[in-house]
Amino acid sequence: MAASLQFALAHREDDVQRLLLGHAPAGVDVREAVTQIEGWRTARHKLPTWAAYDDIVYPQRLAMEQCSSEATARYKASLVSRSSNLTDLTGGFGVDCAFMAPAFDEVTYVERNATLCAIAASNFATLRLHHIRTVNGEAHAVLEQLPLQDWIYLDPARRDTAGRKMVSLADCEPDVVALEPLLLRHARRVMVKCSPMLDISLALRQLASVQEVHVVSVQNECKELLLIMSTSQRVNKSTGQQVNGSTDGEQGSKSRLVIHAVNLQNDGSVESDFAFAPTEEQECQPTYADGVGRWLYEPNASLLKAGCFKMPAVRYGLQKLHRDTHLYTSNTLCADFQGRIFEVVGLSGFGKQELKELLGDVRKANLAVRNFPDSVEGLRRRLHLSEGGEDYLFATTTGSHKKLLVRCRKVQK
Repeated sequence: MAASLQFALAHREDDVQRLLLGHAPAGVDVREAVTQIEGWRTARHKLPTWAAYDDIVYPQRLAMEQCSSEATARYKASLVSRSSNLTDLTGGFGVDCAFMAPAFDEVTYVERNATLCAIAASNFATLRLHHIRTVNGEAHAVLEQLPLQDWIYLDPARRDTAGRKMVSLADCEPDVVALEPLLLRHARRVMVKCSPMLDISLALRQLASVQEVHVVSVQNECKELLLIMSTSQRVNKSTGQQVNGSTDGEQGSKSRLVIHAVNLQNDGSVESDFAFAPTEEQECQPTYADGVGRWLYEPNASLLKAGCFKMPAVRYGLQKLHRDTHLYTSNTLCADFQGRIFEVVGLSGFGKQELKELLGDVRKANLAVRNFPDSVEGLRRRLHLSEGGEDYLFATTTGSHKKLLVRCRKVQK
């Protein structure tokens, strides 16, 4: 293994196909070396701090694809306050565990795959995280024997035995829905990383103890959902039942729920965090615009995934274009809006002459449709436009149900 790692270090910039077809020096497993080279190339962008270490060992491609990025791992670390102990029940490559570990006196990493477990142990030593104890075992078996933890972290496997991607919590391994009482018997707080495709409403119906939901995007691309479970109704360790005098049960727990729509920069810094309670979104009454003002606002991916459609208009003092059009407008610039901001250049209906006047000699534009009956592809053909350029076009519907094409220029923040 050592010879293969040294070979990989010396050939990081080489063509891996040539390496595979070439003659391997004595003691070198070229396939293992290529795994290390490809892992390092992924880590340069995904885990730059780790990539700076020559002694980091990388797993097979699937594990590299599934592991958290440094940006999202740093965000998770920001959510855990200084505490005594943490157990990561689904350790994997160990990225999240490693970034959260400095906040804890004792850390236990659990992984059922012996190879991944050995890789993580080696990397923790390289990173000088000597207080992390590695356990090769099944999450459920370790959990049953676990003393009370300040935090438990899980990233359930989202692929079945045939390699197909799974989204539902109950279909993932381990099944967090089934384990919820046991998890809260052994931890004060539990963090669960979920697919960005997860139905948040369904997850909240399945899990009674969720107190926070974090919808995490990096550079406006939704990457993951984090569910933080806890209960103010303490759990009897022998029965798993709530033992205080509260009578509001699940309804009371959900009334305290906060959803965070978060957008991160590539370095993990928080660009924006829009926090709201579901009841706020349900009850707020936005103002709807009669037309399009000077500025147009498009919410970022986290807000849309979080189901936050009306609150941005109310909180930022904007007008919503239509109940089902998740775009906002104003005549005064709102520079701190969480999403993209555009200055409106012009707008028109879809008559031939008015489109000609709006577009002029524009042959290239960034086109989007919002609450509009045609697709981007269909509209692009109709308008004879190619993709790109500095112009942005939104085909949309206003509160008066009028179909409009809005021509904009993006505002640089």
